[in-house]
Amino acid sequence: MPPASPPPVPLKFVEHRGCRLAYRVTGDGPPVLFIQGSGVHGDGWRPQVDVLASRFRCLTFDNRGMGNSQPHGASITVEQMAEDALVLMDTVGWESAHIVGHSLGGLIAQQVAIAARRRVRSLSLLCTFSKGADATQLSWEMFCLGLRTYIGTRPMRRRAFTEMVLPPGLPGDRDSWAEQLAPIFGHDLADHPPVVMKQLAAMRAYDATPRLGTLAGIPTLVVGARHDKIAKPSIVRALAAAIPGSRFVEFEEAAHGVTIQCADRINALLEEHLSNAERGSLDTVRSG
Repeated sequence: MPPASPPPVPLKFVEHRGCRLAYRVTGDGPPVLFIQGSGVHGDGWRPQVDVLASRFRCLTFDNRGMGNSQPHGASITVEQMAEDALVLMDTVGWESAHIVGHSLGGLIAQQVAIAARRRVRSLSLLCTFSKGADATQLSWEMFCLGLRTYIGTRPMRRRAFTEMVLPPGLPGDRDSWAEQLAPIFGHDLADHPPVVMKQLAAMRAYDATPRLGTLAGIPTLVVGARHDKIAKPSIVRALAAAIPGSRFVEFEEAAHGVTIQCADRINALLEEHLSNAERGSLDTVRSG
């Protein structure tokens, strides 16, 4: 289970297109922007930030309509959420940053790189895809599992949610995992934040596939998980194959919640990727 974390630094806010975006900046070093997925607030990155902030300056935030970023204001689209991310970079004075995205956050990260390539030092795309419809297309298994997160008792709904994001055979019981995951997700797993359906609609409408070739030259890490029911391994592999020069890593024992379940290994992988990309950026500046 994820270890206890120290209290986060205070939230800050910036107004943009009808939303008061809530964000935190933690640590010192090269800048890293973390973008969360559907139904998760920015503090879902704490298993990463609590470790990586010793070497990097980490910006996390609640996507519009989620957590403390209220009201959602403008329409929820991937393009709008990517614009929000760039506005936050402007707010903290970052010309460029390493961009890390999970699930829907990975789509947003791709759009940031497509729209503003010069501002992206590297990409880390975790359990994500280039075409949102691939992830939102329901199999019978996922339909039944998703339905179970809405119906039944609260403990039943929590257990169903853990089945969606964690693999089978984990040590400990599902109720304990649900209790540990709640502060990371930012809500009781028996509940669905109201913005989730709008986020899923935004995901379905977005497709970066035809433009992935333009990301050539950006140091890109793509991470998949063998038991992922949302970003299925074949979809994640296809994303990696479509980005020239990307590195693909698959976690054999993990599912969609790999950033929580395998936090230590994800953190080591991110630290290696970010450090290598940062050294490459400095070498380019020096040679220029």
